Amino acid sequence: MTDPIATTSEVEGLKVMVIDDSNTIRRSAEIFLLQAGCQVILADDGFDALAKIADHRPDVIFVDIMMPRLDGYLTCALIKKNAKFKSTPVVMLSSKDGLFDRARGRMVGSDQYLTKPFTKESLISAVASFSNRDRAINGGH
Repeated sequence: MTDPIATTSEVEGLKVMVIDDSNTIRRSAEIFLLQAGCQVILADDGFDALAKIADHRPDVIFVDIMMPRLDGYLTCALIKKNAKFKSTPVVMLSSKDGLFDRARGRMVGSDQYLTKPFTKESLISAVASFSNRDRAINGGH
């Protein structure tokens, strides 16, 4: 297990978007991320998220697979098709830990997979796994 203080400093200041139709999941993620010093952008579905991504330019995006209207796979595919955001890490969120879901997530370009319910540690760890890479790509924040 990594040192939580080191992990928190790694993610501090990063913009993280959480796309989930569950208010409970959005609120939990928001609380965990704010405690770690992240800026948080919330969206309740894929359409809402796509409208906010261009304005906020998040560093990491978490997207729920099972959502009405525009599911997580399609949302991820649309994000990754946009040249401005194709290098933005997308982490799929699912209550199922199935191999098929993981494979399908990879096919649409997701960078990681996190099973719900997630812990604060697993959420922050997922963000931290991209923080150094992103700061190198974007030349810091």
